[in-house]
Amino acid sequence: MRVLILTITAGHGHHAAAQSISDALAERDVAVRTIDVYKTINKALADSVNQFYLFATKYTPKLYRRAYEMLEGKDRQYLLQELGNLLIAAKFDSHIEDYAPDFIVCTHIFAAQIVDELKKKGKLKDVPTIGIVTDYTLHPFWETVPNVEYINLASPLLMHTAKRRGIAASRLCSLGIPVQLKFSERLSREDAAKELGIDPSRRTVLVMGGSMGFGNIISTIQDILSLDSDLQILAVCGKNKRQYNRLIESDFGENVHAFSFVNNVDVMMDASDCIITKPGGLTVTEAIEKQLPLILTDPIPGQEERNLDFLLNNGIALATSKKFTVDDAINYLFNCPGRIEAIKERLVHAVSPQAARNLASFIIENAQH
Repeated sequence: MRVLILTITAGHGHHAAAQSISDALAERDVAVRTIDVYKTINKALADSVNQFYLFATKYTPKLYRRAYEMLEGKDRQYLLQELGNLLIAAKFDSHIEDYAPDFIVCTHIFAAQIVDELKKKGKLKDVPTIGIVTDYTLHPFWETVPNVEYINLASPLLMHTAKRRGIAASRLCSLGIPVQLKFSERLSREDAAKELGIDPSRRTVLVMGGSMGFGNIISTIQDILSLDSDLQILAVCGKNKRQYNRLIESDFGENVHAFSFVNNVDVMMDASDCIITKPGGLTVTEAIEKQLPLILTDPIPGQEERNLDFLLNNGIALATSKKFTVDDAINYLFNCPGRIEAIKERLVHAVSPQAARNLASFIIENAQH
């Protein structure tokens, strides 16, 4: 059996989801190939799409928000995008035929649209395909791929939204956002703290800005330290070297442990009492898998603002604002009796755990044989 996973570089999440599904399938001895669609067609195109996304979300967030809202509207125009997908589909056809997959997975809507175009032409008609939604919302265009057999949502609670957008219930599943398998495992707090070289008896706050290190971690740490509490902080700056260097130079003392890009976030979560981060779909899901209470800051306009709506309205997270700062959120979380326990209980009902392995099972059961 062969599975083809199609992804597109636009931030980190779509690739991470693809890798998680690939790992879960490999665990079941399934042959998997992952392809970055745009990079395969034209590396300059892939780089341009990724850089535009990063630039727009960081430097022109209001414009990005307006564009996202326009694409969600009923009167949107996307003829140019459809034409682009037609051209890419024609060039990409041979890559799929050469591999002859039994099942196709798309972790980005643009990849799903390309497969949909090929299916319209009568190709791949016998190859089942699933689209993976990587946020706690339904991104624009998922209703425009009627030939993609299945669409997987982040939560059963999003079924209503998808059906309202015109997607048949028979095409929907809600197995969750796939994250690395290690987030489904758990170290004891003592073992995790020992591995990190921190004190397991002290309350620990994990601060992250996503893989790109968005947000002002320095300001966040200053707010946390204003609390009259014996807290230790794990601060992860991701690929933002400038922010990491500033953090090192700030000399906050032994209570603050600074990191750049790391591969042991799972261990840090096991050692922590809460996480402060922006509401990216993958990071949020990793924390949920670990049953780690969330304090959310600095959402990227568009999908992350909708993630925030979902998480707040389901009682899963707290969110900061200009009038409700990080220190307020930590104070409410730690000093409101039963609050942490209530959040952990809601996590179980709102989000599907073990998504990567459940998706692997779904793919194997529904593949062309």
